[in-house]
Amino acid sequence: MADFKALLLSRGDGGLQTSWTRLGEADLMDGDVTVRVTHSTINYKDGLALSGKLPGLRLPLIPGIDFAGTVLASSHREFAPGDEVVLNGWGCGERHHGGYAQRARIKGDWLVKLPQSFTNAQAMAVGTAGYTAMLAVLALEAHDVLPGNGPVLVTGAAGGVGSIAIALLSKLGYEVVAATGRQQETDYLKSLGATEIIAREELSGPARPLARERWAGAIDVAGSHTLANALSITKYAGAVAAAGLAQGMDLPGSVAPFILRGVTLVGIDSVMAPKARREIAWQRLARDLDRDKLARLTETHPLADVLSLAAEILAGRIRGRVVLEVD
Repeated sequence: MADFKALLLSRGDGGLQTSWTRLGEADLMDGDVTVRVTHSTINYKDGLALSGKLPGLRLPLIPGIDFAGTVLASSHREFAPGDEVVLNGWGCGERHHGGYAQRARIKGDWLVKLPQSFTNAQAMAVGTAGYTAMLAVLALEAHDVLPGNGPVLVTGAAGGVGSIAIALLSKLGYEVVAATGRQQETDYLKSLGATEIIAREELSGPARPLARERWAGAIDVAGSHTLANALSITKYAGAVAAAGLAQGMDLPGSVAPFILRGVTLVGIDSVMAPKARREIAWQRLARDLDRDKLARLTETHPLADVLSLAAEILAGRIRGRVVLEVD
């Protein structure tokens, strides 16, 4: 097709403007692979971008930090027309045109070949949220937080990262404690494999330097007091993977968990993670993510719904994951 449909963010007199428009190949940015985008998704960062709250946006810009699709043209050694690929992060949807369009041109080094066991739609049901959850699970494993060591805490449990983290941990044999502010989602969280549900409020206040040891590790998406509490309650030689800042960017805690219990705090960066680590994460997702649970935690919308979904995800009203059909 000579042109393609895209959502464009631009700067206007009244601030950030969004518009559905038709663009051509010349409007795409530099890259050695052109992809026909079939599916995308919405993450918390996408909600920030669409609402003008994400700093550092390069405008005009096609948002969308994730996409899956089919290679149309490539001068990159690893990819050929017809390959199914997935992209997560690398500044797409922030400084480089992203996935809310029918076409994308990017660097082949940013792409991962989609495992054959995933469809493009399933890849976006995973998206950055699920890929981040897998990176966090890998981090726990690397620090010897194993199923027999005790339960693992997952905060923000009903969100995208939390939902997929619970599904992954459960299949791997872990006992999962799910912390959520949405108690009405108890049955949903248990269906994903959570064995215990606790209220978000138990962790959202100021933390003691050390509290009673309760879990062997944690995957946290909140930051701030929640992360400080998760650390103070972690067992000796445990590990906490920090993957988000929904409560805040601060960490108002103590060094006590680190120097008295040998707890490890592991930062999870999904945006600039090396390609080799991404490929391992996607291989493990293909092996360890229950497809029935993935379907249970996913809803599908046309791309045209993304503007209304942005407000929903920022307000914490989206459960699990959303797949956006681009065509």
